[in-house]
Amino acid sequence: MTGKWLQSTMARRMFLSRIGVGAGVVGAGVIGSPAADAQGTTDAPWRPARHAQDDWYDKIPGVHRFLLDTSTAESMGWSLQFATNYFTANQEAYGLKESDLAVIIVARHKSTSFAYNDAIWAKYGKQLSEQSEYTDPKTKEAPKINVYGPAGETAQAGRMDALIKKGVQFAVCSMSTRGISGRIAKANGLETDSVFKEITANLIGNAHMVPAGVLAVNRAQEHGYSFIYAT
Repeated sequence: MTGKWLQSTMARRMFLSRIGVGAGVVGAGVIGSPAADAQGTTDAPWRPARHAQDDWYDKIPGVHRFLLDTSTAESMGWSLQFATNYFTANQEAYGLKESDLAVIIVARHKSTSFAYNDAIWAKYGKQLSEQSEYTDPKTKEAPKINVYGPAGETAQAGRMDALIKKGVQFAVCSMSTRGISGRIAKANGLETDSVFKEITANLIGNAHMVPAGVLAVNRAQEHGYSFIYAT
């Protein structure tokens, strides 16, 4: 009985010893493996890349950053309303100044043309109206001015100018502007490049041409701007 117990005990010890040695070897292999080393490097926090053409996002003064995205004439109107409310609420509830708020409105797709000034609307209103799918609510015809710009008869008139004075910046889609330029050029027997240059020289105040509106939404968020689609 004693011999059998001793034999059994020694067998168990040998088994456990082998398991321990095996586990140690496996553990050492995992810790020192390239896969484990690669896994360790992913523990570092992700940081977005920075590009010189995006520096303007950080040059806008403000302790709070906010971006409103628009892609239709209607959403542009709503963005002006929401931005106005944003300034008012921060002033009344927090005592913040206009310079405390960094606000960007993105004009892309069918809202892009509302980043062009009255000179462009007076000259190419028909094509801009068609592209934006917007007509004057009263006349049902193409507007001859940027209806969101200077003070006028529409509900939103003057809000854009007022927000520009508060420091609001506009990110204008270059891809959409190129498409609009092509539409205008075709309708008027002009060169797309010349129309594009004319338009980009006649933007509203505080406007920045960006490669694409959707790209501006992405870059702004990577630079710390909270985001809302104005609708």
